[in-house]
Amino acid sequence: MTSLRHSAGNTYDDTGPPRFDDFYAAQFQRLSLQLYAYTGDVAQAQDVVQEAFCRALTHWDKVAHFDNPLAWVRRVAWNLATSRFRRLRVAQAHARRQRQEHVEGPSPDRVALTQALAKLPERHRRAVVLFHLADLTVAEIAEQEGVAEGTVKAWLHRGRAALAVQLSELRMERPNA
Repeated sequence: MTSLRHSAGNTYDDTGPPRFDDFYAAQFQRLSLQLYAYTGDVAQAQDVVQEAFCRALTHWDKVAHFDNPLAWVRRVAWNLATSRFRRLRVAQAHARRQRQEHVEGPSPDRVALTQALAKLPERHRRAVVLFHLADLTVAEIAEQEGVAEGTVKAWLHRGRAALAVQLSELRMERPNA
């Protein structure tokens, strides 16, 4: 008859190291409770303990012969939990730096203006945008475009006139606007 010995988490008979199934069944709950106390999260504790046992299984031929296989599995589980804490801390720090801003969609007037601008000839559109949105002077636009100031004034005049017509037409199509 073989005798059973118990030593620091090891239960095995005189014929060799413990079988993985027996070791897992005897130690999973105990180790999960320890990691739960460390992590404060039952699911996370069970996940890291399960992962540690999976790693032990892949190296069981070696781990089973350690003086204390449970210490090896515990160390792996604690290392996994610590790594998760670090990743979570980095993710939380990143999330704190990110601010999600909710911007309302464009108003009907803005949509109408965008549509009207799109219908302008490119030079007229560019002059209107640079003058009214970029706040460039006629002289600055002329220099940028490589044309005379009179040309820029003509583009602005024609662009504004075309916009006025297009926006008036849109207002007539939408009487509630």
